[in-house]
Amino acid sequence: MRNPRLLITAIALLVLGLVVNHFMQRPPAPQFAPELQDTAAARAPSAPVASRDDGLPAFLPAEARQTIALIQRGGPFTHRQDGSTFGNREQQLPQRPPGYYREYTVDTPGARTRGTRRIVTGGDPPEAWYYTDDHYQSFRSFNVPAQGAQ
Repeated sequence: MRNPRLLITAIALLVLGLVVNHFMQRPPAPQFAPELQDTAAARAPSAPVASRDDGLPAFLPAEARQTIALIQRGGPFTHRQDGSTFGNREQQLPQRPPGYYREYTVDTPGARTRGTRRIVTGGDPPEAWYYTDDHYQSFRSFNVPAQGAQ
């Protein structure tokens, strides 16, 4: 090797190029819907949502209500993934420490698989509740009344 400085310079430029390329290809930071902003006031629906006698919003299907009851009781859950850590890789929910979010299946009648519907909770016990019917592409936040209030 005649010129080790040339080799070191070439390697340094290659590494620098890889780092710059990595950051240029990063997706932009997600813009959260107002109901997903991290404020207590934002956790409540911004507009009145019709609810049923159980105090849950009308957009939740009956199967979601069953899943919520199971979560509150601690199971038993039908699917082995229920209660597992939700990584928020899609970055659709507010940033939290690893392990903060848990996911649960909301059964889809007639589906052969788990389907695309989930409830994701935050905290232990859950203090934040989210529903998705499109496999984590979008979420709707909602409040769950205290167990004694139902």
